[in-house]
Order: sequence, then C-alpha cells, then structure tokens
Amino acid sequence: MPKLALTHFEAALLFALLTSVVLGIVSKKTDRERLLYGVKCFAWFFVTLVAAGWLMYFGHR
Repeated sequence: MPKLALTHFEAALLFALLTSVVLGIVSKKTDRERLLYGVKCFAWFFVTLVAAGWLMYFGHR
C-alpha cells in the first residue's frame, strides 16, 4: 500500500473538506441546504486556516 505523505496545509484542507461534508449531511434536512451549508463550512474552515497561518507567521517574527 502506498504511503500517503501530506503537508500540514494539505492535511488541514482534507480535514476541512471531510468535516464540512459530515456537518452538511447531519445538520440540514434538504439536499440544497446540505450542499450550501457544507460549502459555507468549508469556506469558513479555509478562511480560519489562512488567518491562523498569518497570525502564526507574524507571531514568530
């Protein structure tokens, strides 16, 4: 079996994607609401990931 080697950023994006899918599935009733909520959650995860990265960058300067 091939070894999966992800960078920290790729692993965080994978986590955001999978978590958004699960949150979309379990928290809304219609397919449209699920899709929109999943995309919205992924966008917020991504924004938070980038913001946290910049905060850490400036925190270590």
